[in-house]
Amino acid sequence: MVKGRGGLVRGLVLACHPGPTGAVTTLVTVLAVASGRDAAGCVLVAAAILTGQLSIGWCNDAVDAARDTAAARASKPIVAGLVGVRTVWAAAAVALAACVPLSFANGLVAGTVHLVAVAGAWAYDLWLKATVLSWLPYAVGFGSLPVFVLTGLPARPWPAWWVVAAAALLGLGAHLANVLPDIGADMVTGVRGWPQRLGVSRVRLLIPVPLVAASVLLVFAPQGPPGAVGWAGLAAVAVFGVAGAVLGRVSPRVPFAAAIACAAVDVGLLVEAGIRP
Repeated sequence: MVKGRGGLVRGLVLACHPGPTGAVTTLVTVLAVASGRDAAGCVLVAAAILTGQLSIGWCNDAVDAARDTAAARASKPIVAGLVGVRTVWAAAAVALAACVPLSFANGLVAGTVHLVAVAGAWAYDLWLKATVLSWLPYAVGFGSLPVFVLTGLPARPWPAWWVVAAAALLGLGAHLANVLPDIGADMVTGVRGWPQRLGVSRVRLLIPVPLVAASVLLVFAPQGPPGAVGWAGLAAVAVFGVAGAVLGRVSPRVPFAAAIACAAVDVGLLVEAGIRP
């Protein structure tokens, strides 16, 4: 039974995966500022990313409602009775409908790039998360973010290859870290994506690899020798990545927090190197 209006609002907030949604929206908005967009352009980027992330998060919880109930995941708002499945589906549909014009408001090319990424994330929620290709929407989605930001500028420049590759590697790390806490329950309910097939121990140890690799690209791929900021950023990512892997034995949610910290550092490295080619 769904609880009162306050519980409904809280349930919708929790069902959108507020941590990842807020982190992705904030970091991409920072990239928009660094790219030279004006205030209105940055707001359009933030609005498109936010609505896309909201639709993805709500779709995920609506699709997983039966599995979450079977696994008795009381932390999930639908299972806890804070919000109903139909309400979450409706919220996902509304957010997706808003995402379309907001994405195209950034330009035809940029809007198309972003909506392809959102479609891939919905494909993950609906199907790919239980397959060996579960990593693909994360790599494509994260890799598309700098493309979305830059192609929305008047000259529609494309980011350097190493920027896209680094963002895609961050997506791989985020996928592994995000799935890690739920691998046990996923196996019980028949979800066998790439991380589930690897197993908890391998995933925990693998998470730092793409995160550090992304930082290596951002530090060494730009022209010229790395500066003090680059070396400091690379050291910070290495510390966060290794700490996440080690402390993941204590709490499987720590690696995801470490992955977000690594992503924040990498955005700083990208701003330092210059997002525009």
